[in-house]
Amino acid sequence: MTSTKYADIEVKGGFRTQPARRLRAAAALLAVLAVAAPWPATAQHPPAEAFKETTTVTATAYNSLEGQGGGNDHSVAAWGDTLVPGMKAIAVSRDLIGAGLDYGTPVRIEGLDGVWYVRDKMHSRWQNKIDIYMGEDLDAARDWGRRRVVIHWGEE
Repeated sequence: MTSTKYADIEVKGGFRTQPARRLRAAAALLAVLAVAAPWPATAQHPPAEAFKETTTVTATAYNSLEGQGGGNDHSVAAWGDTLVPGMKAIAVSRDLIGAGLDYGTPVRIEGLDGVWYVRDKMHSRWQNKIDIYMGEDLDAARDWGRRRVVIHWGEE
């Protein structure tokens, strides 16, 4: 087997060793976070009054943990986004998609800080409902429970 050293990363037989994998994984995570944050962290989010649509929905919470959601990768949303803890993402029932809460729509949720983005959709059996992504914090999701909240979307 051949061995070559490039800037502290040893390559053996064409395969990178563990430090290179960690570096690649970190770079991939940073790329996902950069794409997942549509507004810069320093930007002021528009107030609820800046949105033209308002409705009251049932809101629950979910995590990217085994047993929640379908498939093998529990962090992949229905539209193909990879959900990363810390993202302000929500899933919406399909009737709300028809009302204008389509993929990427910014949403203000009364009682929560900041602007959340539609990144996931729910099974068609749900109506007038959102699911708030809480990363891997199972206790936060359980503490949230089920609530009726007012949401605002559709910037003027």
